[in-house]
Amino acid sequence: MTASRLRLVIAAVLTAAVVLVVGVAIGRLSSPTAVVPGTDSVEAGFSRDMQVHHEQAVEMSMLVRDRTDDPEVRTMAYDIATAQAQQAGQMFAWLQVWGVPQAPSEPTMTWMTRPTLDGDFAGHEHGATGEPSGGASTAPAHVPGDPMPGLAGADDLRLLGQLDGVEAERLWLELMIAHHRGGVEMAEAVEARTRDREVLALAAGMITTQDSEIAAMEDMLAERS
Repeated sequence: MTASRLRLVIAAVLTAAVVLVVGVAIGRLSSPTAVVPGTDSVEAGFSRDMQVHHEQAVEMSMLVRDRTDDPEVRTMAYDIATAQAQQAGQMFAWLQVWGVPQAPSEPTMTWMTRPTLDGDFAGHEHGATGEPSGGASTAPAHVPGDPMPGLAGADDLRLLGQLDGVEAERLWLELMIAHHRGGVEMAEAVEARTRDREVLALAAGMITTQDSEIAAMEDMLAERS
């Protein structure tokens, strides 16, 4: 991604965050019984980690838009980049309103090791293959500090920036399908661990949208095999 393009994406995220800080604050003030999440809460951990997860989706999507002329891929990449930049801004705003630091207070994904509301660890999250886990587990589903589910490696990102045309499209689709599956896993994990209505609403929207995009991208990848 070029420096100017990256600055535009960051500016879009920060603009959305400023607007959302005001909106979220008004909503919190009008709901006197709301519990404000603390810095070590599941909600704060999810918001920090999902911002990082989303930022990589934006980066990969902008990369592929520069390396293909295919209108279908460019449209999908644009939709993912804009939606996830907006959601990252929303989560940035939450942390501002909650009065907690943007920087993590503990290793990444620690929140995902905490028990679900019904006392399980696995809850209803997807397993490593993206399929539902199918039952409770007695052990945490993730190790704190380990890479987030679905994140692409540095070598994959480097290669994506070097390929063009169909080769770039195929790699982007493969990486983004895995990335979305990881995002769904994280969204389902927070659904099982929070009662915060705003967090639940965002997580549910992520799951619906990304599941739909996974199906579409799987079809697109099959066409390019």
